Amino acid sequence: MIYPRIALIGLGLIASSIIRAAERGRLAGEIRGYDLSDEARATAREIGLGDVICDSAEEAVAEADLVILAVPVGAMGAVAEKIAPHLKPGAVLSDVGSVKGSVLAAVGPYVPEGVHFIPAHPLAGTEHSGPRAGFAELFDNRWCLIVPAGETDSQALEGLKAFWEGMGAHVDEMDPEHHDLVLAVTSHTPHLIAYTMVGVADDLRRVTDSEVIKYSAAGFRDFTRIAASDPTMWRDVFLSNKQATLEILQRFTEELFRLQRAIRRDDGDLLHDYFTRTRAIRRSIIEAGQDTDAPDFGRGAVRK
Repeated sequence: MIYPRIALIGLGLIASSIIRAAERGRLAGEIRGYDLSDEARATAREIGLGDVICDSAEEAVAEADLVILAVPVGAMGAVAEKIAPHLKPGAVLSDVGSVKGSVLAAVGPYVPEGVHFIPAHPLAGTEHSGPRAGFAELFDNRWCLIVPAGETDSQALEGLKAFWEGMGAHVDEMDPEHHDLVLAVTSHTPHLIAYTMVGVADDLRRVTDSEVIKYSAAGFRDFTRIAASDPTMWRDVFLSNKQATLEILQRFTEELFRLQRAIRRDDGDLLHDYFTRTRAIRRSIIEAGQDTDAPDFGRGAVRK
């Protein structure tokens, strides 16, 4: 056991997976949870998620040794303000947000003296959401980035690292600005492109809805999987990581124009060289253990 009591604020995919993974690893003595949604709390109780599902955030965090904010990035400041007076001295306050600069700015002012605020971001997920979506294996062999907020208590930092490692994750540290740039490249911009491509297909009236659905090849099908992700979460991500996302989108636009010119000019050599280089990146991801070359990309059966 690493923490006698932990509290999860928000009971979606990541929080429910943390609860399952912490139970599997016996990392906490008691696990409490809270969600603003009455339906989510009822579902969590129905499926036996954690030890106690509370009816208020204040009740959930009382006497907790670790509190994790698992709410949309845009809501974190308000939640932090609400729970701040109820946080236990010496407790660790963390999060799982996909953006770090804005989270530090929103949450930081409300962190009480004696509480250790250590932002974190597990690089894991599916397109599903809600208390039923979580599973203990979500973080296995995935990375969790710890983003310390200035000077951080070493014991508190090591405890949080051990917690994530106990749930199966690899852990690394990163500063907030670099984190947001890296995620703009690896996650945020690809999601935006996926949303855009699915939106384009929806607007092409020369291709019927039934044809889009029936004849979706692997590329478009995987775009739709990404584009099925939680809209509130991704709205907040893009608005919170505006600068880095726009920077990478500009670079993407330049690359897209370059390929457009190559196709127009029948420049097969450029296209072949470009695709060879990008194929090598895919192989590197597989070799790093962050995906599989299985036909279904290792996703297996769709979780309900």
